Amino acid sequence: MQARPALIAGPSQVATRLKDLARAGAAPLRRARALVLLDGAAATAFAAALACAVDALATGRDFQGWLALLAVAMIARGVMAKLAGEAGARAAALVKTAARSDAATALMARKPGGAMSSGDATTALVEGVEALDGHVSRFLPARFAAAATPLALIAVAAIASPIAAGILLGALVPFIIAMALAGTAAAAESRAQFVALERLSGLFLDRVRALPVVLAFQAESRITRDLARSADELATRTIRVLRVAFFSSGALEFFAALSVALVAVYCGFNLLRLLPFPVPEQLDLKRAFFVLALAPEVYLPMRRLAAAYHDRQAAEAATASLIALPCPQPRPAAPILTAPPVIRFSGVSVHYPEADAPALRDFNLEVPAGRIVALLGPSGSGKTSLLNLLLDLAPLSAGAVLIDGRPLAELGALSGQIAWAGQHPLITPGSIADNIALAHRDATRQQIEAAAQRVGLAGALAMRAGGLDAWLDERGGGLSGGERRRLSLARAILKPAPILLMDEPTANLDAAAEADLLADLREAAVGRTTLIATHSQAVADLADHVVRLT
Repeated sequence: MQARPALIAGPSQVATRLKDLARAGAAPLRRARALVLLDGAAATAFAAALACAVDALATGRDFQGWLALLAVAMIARGVMAKLAGEAGARAAALVKTAARSDAATALMARKPGGAMSSGDATTALVEGVEALDGHVSRFLPARFAAAATPLALIAVAAIASPIAAGILLGALVPFIIAMALAGTAAAAESRAQFVALERLSGLFLDRVRALPVVLAFQAESRITRDLARSADELATRTIRVLRVAFFSSGALEFFAALSVALVAVYCGFNLLRLLPFPVPEQLDLKRAFFVLALAPEVYLPMRRLAAAYHDRQAAEAATASLIALPCPQPRPAAPILTAPPVIRFSGVSVHYPEADAPALRDFNLEVPAGRIVALLGPSGSGKTSLLNLLLDLAPLSAGAVLIDGRPLAELGALSGQIAWAGQHPLITPGSIADNIALAHRDATRQQIEAAAQRVGLAGALAMRAGGLDAWLDERGGGLSGGERRRLSLARAILKPAPILLMDEPTANLDAAAEADLLADLREAAVGRTTLIATHSQAVADLADHVVRLT
């Protein structure tokens, strides 16, 4: 397994990145924050209505109007809680979409042999982005409410009883200290838990890739033990996170209950005039009940914040892994090629980071505009690497690749102007027609049928129920290797691009099928600058020029 890179992102970088991501959901977040503030106002109305109803009942006055206000306040709080939750969820969806787009773009720019393993990158893209959900939907609105609502409610309580308001304000200090201590412990455990998840993901991915070797050396039991040990480590760290979360919640509930109890004792003894010390106020039932009903509401935003604080720590741990993704370098917009270009390889060398020797060294070639050049040679001679250079899938270690005299490094991505038929064609869930038109979504039904006919897929389609509309899964179930290759060729033929690249276009085809396809390959290359990597001499004979690699 590859060594996991150290997460060098500091707390300030993580905080800045979280703020930047939150901007994608700014509008619904503002609605959520406004709603949680209105919830505080509704809580005040609820406490006032309850106190007045109790006072009216005690004095024999009509209390039905206060009960109506009480019911309205309760319904309003429920509606605002629902709307705030929906606004937070909408904001989280927008933030996750933006974060996933940025992460996917960064992964597309990741070069082979980079410091971050595929397992770490996949975990960052999937688990890291999902960890932002609770931070945006729950923590950010709760933090805003906890910063504004308690002090506002204490100020309202001070109108009825300054002493009770002082008790509530003083009890906030240990509450905040307990939250800070719990948050520090939760942050460390959340980071450790996310690291364990990345390691397990990387280990599992590496072992799946090496499964044929594992089976060949009968190392199943040892690999199973390694995976079980990593899974146990993740479970242990997850339990530690939960333990800290439960302990912190218990401590915060204790301080909240203690403060409410102190207010209740003060109000009760004040009403009974049994306080052992003088106070500058004498409460009546209405004011005492109002303060007592409002006291739990003072700490409710803080308790909600404490419940959502783990979401904050999980998001910070995940954001560190997102920051570790490579930053794609901005590239200029690709020029629109209106005619087949001249492609020139000048002193080109390709050396993959994990390889001991370069795949190509000091290679020179000029492909005239609109001509076909075949690259003939044994496996490992660098044929595919040359094609991948044009697709930005191989590292250019030395030399230059020129398109109509302009260096490829100064151009934008040319993939949109290249028709590609590779050795391992991509199959996506969908119909055969959808897969043929994958690179040219504007193609008509007649064009798709013509492309399928030209590459000899008519026989396969005739044997399938639905023909072009037959459904394929992501593995291309039901298609033979030759049929998959023909589908890839049909896709390349259909795409109107001035550059055509083909990698072993007749592999997995017998001699008769290859002979049937040769004329179609030649026709597909008309009006394009074409490079064909092949082992077949028959395919090479189609070319205007043959380059033999060793």
